[in-house]
Amino acid sequence: MHPELIQLEKTFDKSILSRIQDPMLDHYGIELWVKRDDLLHPVISGNKWRKLKYILDHALSLGAHTLISMGGAYSNHLHALAYVGRELGLKTTGLIRGEQPDTLNPTLVDMRNWGMELKFVSRSDYRDLRHYKDWQDLPGIKSRQYWLPEGGAQTLALKGVAELVREIDMPYDMLCVPCGTGTTLAGIIEAVPESVSVMGFAALKNAGFLTADVESLLSRPYANWQINPDYHFGGFAQVNAELMAFIEAFELKTHVPLEPVYTGKMLYGLYDLIAQGCFKPGQRIIAVHTGGLQGKRGFDQ
Repeated sequence: MHPELIQLEKTFDKSILSRIQDPMLDHYGIELWVKRDDLLHPVISGNKWRKLKYILDHALSLGAHTLISMGGAYSNHLHALAYVGRELGLKTTGLIRGEQPDTLNPTLVDMRNWGMELKFVSRSDYRDLRHYKDWQDLPGIKSRQYWLPEGGAQTLALKGVAELVREIDMPYDMLCVPCGTGTTLAGIIEAVPESVSVMGFAALKNAGFLTADVESLLSRPYANWQINPDYHFGGFAQVNAELMAFIEAFELKTHVPLEPVYTGKMLYGLYDLIAQGCFKPGQRIIAVHTGGLQGKRGFDQ
């Protein structure tokens, strides 16, 4: 591991397991724990750090001086990348989906303040960027520039996600995680014992393509996983009053902060499935909090 990354990681807090105490869970005989990856760091939290860690190590080992990636206007991935680029003394460029707004939102302001060059691209051009997967695939990439696909969806990301799984020091029956690109899900599938079931919760509508994307990242076929497509609430970053009320009640009850794009939707879905009797009494379920709490600012009233 590159010495600068070792030093950065030394400033992180621990990702603990927190048991959720809830009479509803007791009624169905389910033991629910949350893997608090949101606690790792105020900015580079959750699966953002897990995915970036070994990608950054590779970039530094190649002598890269510029990191280029893509994301939406509230992208947790780009937000974390801009911050870590500043911390490591690397230039960063973010290719942002859509037209440049008249006023930058707080996420974009942070990214700009941390030194990221913001380039806004049309939605059709953005879709084309998804075809470039390897660090040197981006057309026109120059020497010492390093390309990261959307969400850090590279096989190197799986190595960091595996560390999350290895930190779990108790037996469990199921591991749940929200899904954007499916990269974190793939890392978890590779790392858990095959006796453990893995469930991803798609954060976006029409997510059927995610299965193939996850399979493309896996080293071999696995039979112990699935993606639930039913709790997207209308699409990526779409919410309704029911979801927001669930998040508020969950936070009041557990003191675990949530955001409504990823982890909030996953936990809503998990509670709904438990209430439908989809899990056997006595099961221990661990849900991964993937951080990204900065994204909640997009829903402040």
